[in-house]
Amino acid sequence: MALPAPGSAFAQAMPGMTMPNAPAPSPTPAPAETSADRHDGMAAMPGMSMTDGDRKTMRMPAAFGPYSMMREASGTAWQPDASPVQGVMRMAGNWTIMGQAMLNGVYDDQSGPRGGDRFFASGMVMGMATNALSAHDTVAFRAMLSPDPLMGSRGYPLLLAAGETADGRTPLVDRQHPHDLFMELSGSYSRRIGEDASVFVYAGLPGEPAFGPGSFMHRLSIMDSPEAPITHHWFDSTHITFGVVTAGLIEDGVKIEASRFKGREPDQNRYDIEAPRFDSTAVRASWNPTATLALQASWARIKSPEQLTPQEDQERWSASAIYTKAIGARGYFAATAAWGRKTEIDADGHRGPGLDAYLIEATVKPDDRWTVFARAERIDTDELLPAPGQIHGPQFTVGKASVGTIRDFRLTRNVKVGIGGLVARSLTPGGLDPSYGGDRTSGMAFVRLKLG
Repeated sequence: MALPAPGSAFAQAMPGMTMPNAPAPSPTPAPAETSADRHDGMAAMPGMSMTDGDRKTMRMPAAFGPYSMMREASGTAWQPDASPVQGVMRMAGNWTIMGQAMLNGVYDDQSGPRGGDRFFASGMVMGMATNALSAHDTVAFRAMLSPDPLMGSRGYPLLLAAGETADGRTPLVDRQHPHDLFMELSGSYSRRIGEDASVFVYAGLPGEPAFGPGSFMHRLSIMDSPEAPITHHWFDSTHITFGVVTAGLIEDGVKIEASRFKGREPDQNRYDIEAPRFDSTAVRASWNPTATLALQASWARIKSPEQLTPQEDQERWSASAIYTKAIGARGYFAATAAWGRKTEIDADGHRGPGLDAYLIEATVKPDDRWTVFARAERIDTDELLPAPGQIHGPQFTVGKASVGTIRDFRLTRNVKVGIGGLVARSLTPGGLDPSYGGDRTSGMAFVRLKLG
């Protein structure tokens, strides 16, 4: 979860807090830290100065370990500790309550014979409550909802995207499926077992297993773009899983975790909560060697992920690096580079070819008003020209690049509205020219309401 940016009005309103690379206030002596200070609430976070009064009123524990809460992204994924907070935070007794919302109204124009245009709403509303029960024990609960189902079962036009189904019979191709209304309903418990070590368990219905980097709508490097990546079904299509349990061990900047979860992706009924099943496995190793860098490598064996080909399993691999650096008091630079591979495995155990995906994305936010983002992707795919009654066809290597910007206007200390747009170029080989009419240029214009 990305949560107020350095130097935001909320951050400025918190006595004694400074954020990395933000202008520091005049130094004030801090009392010696006690063992109760370190986790009756949390240890002092990097870049943060707190007085005794601050510790009593602002306990900000991370959900899974004794480190900065800024490290935690979607599910149990990590991002750099230097990531700014994107949301609002309040205390309710011993509970830290955090809220985040991003709602987009988008006009989408995808050009060419397989394109289309439409208006749609997307985004998410998220809440989290965390309580450090003692010097060793922390519990947390998350809920995240999406307006995506309002766009209808066929989603929105998006050239070169493929995955899931609109009606239970027909694969979605050149369209991005809507996400479910309930994107996450989860709880976690962590136990501190050393100075910099902890164990944890996370469960969700739905939730996100331990695979890939954090999901694209939470990655600081691209969360401002309303356009889903065409690499979605390589890196983070498991982010809404109806039934997941993850257990992990954390030692300083290293985390090893494993999940059992339901392999089948959500069906076309976007408003329900599906029955859990624990038939798939994921394993992830994460390492934050510095405050600005987060690395991960992960593997998953997924049982029958696609509704239209229930006899096929998948094996997936991913590796990624996320870099984040503050710019001035209110800005930042964030970038992600990732590789993924998925391999189909039929009922007899025969393996298909490995289909690779590559992703580079970045966002520059020089101040509180402007944001510029860009993304480049390349995938090997066999879903663009499916055989009749199938989701697979001939394999092609295709690419896409997009760039966009947003101008934000702050309405209140915690609410702002933005106006933005993006331009994308879809790159297709000659064998797809009869279907796509060559490389195509598309675009989106949008307005955004953001809490934080």
